[in-house]
Amino acid sequence: MSVQKTEETADDGKKGGIQVIARSAAVMRALGASPHGLSLAAIAHETGLARSTVQRIVNALETEHLVEAIGPSGGFRIGPALSQLIYFAQADIISEVRPHLERLCTQFDETTALISRAGDMVNVVDRVISEQVLRLVIPIGSRAPLYASAPGKVILASMPQSEADAILKGPLRKSTEKTLSLPDIKAQIAQARTDGFATDVDEHDLGAASVAVPLTTFLGNFAIAIIVPTSRFEDRLEEFKAALQAARKEIEARIGAGTRRRKESGA
Repeated sequence: MSVQKTEETADDGKKGGIQVIARSAAVMRALGASPHGLSLAAIAHETGLARSTVQRIVNALETEHLVEAIGPSGGFRIGPALSQLIYFAQADIISEVRPHLERLCTQFDETTALISRAGDMVNVVDRVISEQVLRLVIPIGSRAPLYASAPGKVILASMPQSEADAILKGPLRKSTEKTLSLPDIKAQIAQARTDGFATDVDEHDLGAASVAVPLTTFLGNFAIAIIVPTSRFEDRLEEFKAALQAARKEIEARIGAGTRRRKESGA
C-alpha cells in the first residue's frame, strides 16, 4: 500500500513538473512575440493563465535572468540569459555550417551566408565574402524582410501555413520597385515548399540576387544562401541550386532534426 502511494506521489510530481515547464514556455513565447515587453495582466491574457500563476512563473524566470523587468511600468521582457543560450546555439550551427559556406564560396567565388529568422526579418548569422572585385558584402547581423529575400522565403516555407500567413498579413513595405506583390510572394513560398529552394532578384537591394535552401536542424530552422550581383545570377542559377542542395543534405545528415530524434531514441 505504501509503495503504491509513493508511486502515485511520484507520478503526480512528474505531471506537475511538466505542467510548470509548459506554463513557463507559454510565458516565454508570449514575451518573445512582444519584444517591447508585457505587463503581468497582458501575459495572463496572452497565455490564458491566472495572473497569480503568471506572477510566480515570472518571478522564477527573473531569478534565472530569463526574463527581466522593464522598469517603473512594471512590465517584463525576455532577459539576457536567453540571449546567451541563443548565442551558444548559433555558435554550434556556425561551427557546423561554416566549412560548407567556405566550400561554396571557393567553388563559385561568390558570397555565401547562413541566415536565421528574427521576428519577421532574416538575420545574417555568418557569411563568407567573395574575393571578386564586383561582389556582395553583407555584414553579420544585417536584416531584411522575410518576404523580400530568398532565405526568408524558404524559412517562411518551412513554417506552418498559419504562422507564415500571420507574418504576411497587412500591407507589406516595398524595399525596392522589384519587391513582389503579396500574391506573388505567396506563390513563391508555395513553390519553395515543393522545390526546396527560393530566389530573389533585386527585391531587397537593386543589383543583388540570391538563391537559398532551408536547413531544418535540432538547433532550429535556418537557411543557406549564395548571394551575387544580379548580372551574374541567371547564368549559374542551376549550378548554385545543385550545390546548395548537396550542402543542405550533408549538413542535415549531421545535425538535422530527424537525425537528432533517431539518436535520442537509440535507433
